[in-house]
Amino acid sequence: MQIGVVGLGRMGANIVRRLTKAGHSCVVFDADAATTAKLAAEGAEGTASLADLCGKLAAPRTVWVMLPAGAVTETAITEIANHLAPGDTIIDGGNTFWKDDIRRSKALAERGLTYLDIGTSGGVWGLERGYCLMIGGDTATVTRLDPIFRALAPGRGDIPETRHRDGRASTAEEGYLHCGPSGAGHYVKMIHNGIEYGMMQAFAEGFDILRNAASPRLPEAERLTLDVAEVAEVWRRGSVVTSWLLDLTAEALAKDPALAEFSGHVSDSGEGRWTVEAAIEQATPAEVLTSALYTRFRSRQDHTFAEKVLSAMRKGFGGHQESK
Repeated sequence: MQIGVVGLGRMGANIVRRLTKAGHSCVVFDADAATTAKLAAEGAEGTASLADLCGKLAAPRTVWVMLPAGAVTETAITEIANHLAPGDTIIDGGNTFWKDDIRRSKALAERGLTYLDIGTSGGVWGLERGYCLMIGGDTATVTRLDPIFRALAPGRGDIPETRHRDGRASTAEEGYLHCGPSGAGHYVKMIHNGIEYGMMQAFAEGFDILRNAASPRLPEAERLTLDVAEVAEVWRRGSVVTSWLLDLTAEALAKDPALAEFSGHVSDSGEGRWTVEAAIEQATPAEVLTSALYTRFRSRQDHTFAEKVLSAMRKGFGGHQESK
């Protein structure tokens, strides 16, 4: 299939590469002409503007926007829509607030355009591992674009089948899912990221406790000198906390157990805040996720080893380099 991709950053560029490798035709644009040229040299068709990109797509046209959430995405989608015609589709694969998706979808539908919101997880490893896709929007459009989603998703791989799923006709086992109407994709991704905050915080606090087992605050006879890099490695082998986040932590600690390259200043993407706001709107308790978010706020004033572990994980899966 042919698809336009706007925004060729860490994830956008690798989405293009994965689709191209699978035999799909990508027409691309980035505000940085050099970035566009680089992808064009790898097999994509580069363009000089959003109008140029839309003009090189065959109907029904599909444009995937992979830009930071907020004004830059809003502006791009507005301009792209002006160059499209009824029957065409715009996809937002970034981390947009789900209520904005509902608004956008309605406005674009009045012009005959369809809109999909796709929560995309996989970070800088997506090219190799594939992307977990959480999709919201019109069923017919999702079905039409299934070859795109199937190419981006990781597939079943060697993950064991979940018991008791007999009779479920779903693409979830392939790593992508039509979650529901407009807004559903980014809503599911929002909660995914909120959970991610909690999981990361648990690992970070645990390794901080391990590292401080030899603290002079403890009675001398009770002090333990533990190799945190070795603990991380042994936990990767058959323990119940085995995970990709643990893999990334083990790698960072093996490189430098002190994590000296990390400041401990931990940013938040916004989705952790939105998760807590959703919990408040529903009156649903979310103590762990809320605490994890507040810890990131505190980290910008006072850093601990735990926050360095958080920074190491963020750099590992997303390429985020925290400020010093």
